[in-house]
Amino acid sequence: MHHYLIFETVGGFCGIAWNDNGITRFQLPTKDSAAAERMLLRRLPNAEPGTPTPDVLEAVAAAKRYFEGQETDFSDIRLDLAGQEAFFRQVYAAARRVRWGQTTTYGALAKELGAGPEAARDVGQAMAKNPVPLIIPCHRVLAAGGKIGGFSAPGGATAKTRMLELEGVHVDPPQPAQQTFGF
Repeated sequence: MHHYLIFETVGGFCGIAWNDNGITRFQLPTKDSAAAERMLLRRLPNAEPGTPTPDVLEAVAAAKRYFEGQETDFSDIRLDLAGQEAFFRQVYAAARRVRWGQTTTYGALAKELGAGPEAARDVGQAMAKNPVPLIIPCHRVLAAGGKIGGFSAPGGATAKTRMLELEGVHVDPPQPAQQTFGF
């Protein structure tokens, strides 16, 4: 049985879901509570509103601090990643070691896990399917060359950039696909 809570941060409305084993889903901020709830329930259609456990309340408080721009560490929050592929769980564990204000790349995570550069794409797939973004800080994982890369959360790459800026990380905007001739 999954329970969930929708809560407000200065960044917008977030959602969090949990079961007896830990937190199973996190919804990054949306503009209104109905959107956050709809997006969370899309992934957990049978979840029911519930009274948060002390662990869940700590995760909510940490998320609120994060969106206020306070340095926040989510590494001690208990998660339930059952149902995730073994490789994805390894990627998530490695991503959780990337601290506030730091970034890494898909390729660097693949290398850390003992995989070759071709596994960078698989790391990217794990990040895209991250069930608990922010708690597993997929926003801190960049594309090759420090480019922003993709972000499947509401707001896409713009949201990723804003989250990194909260942490004091500046990422240059992508260059236009078509350059001018300069004359």
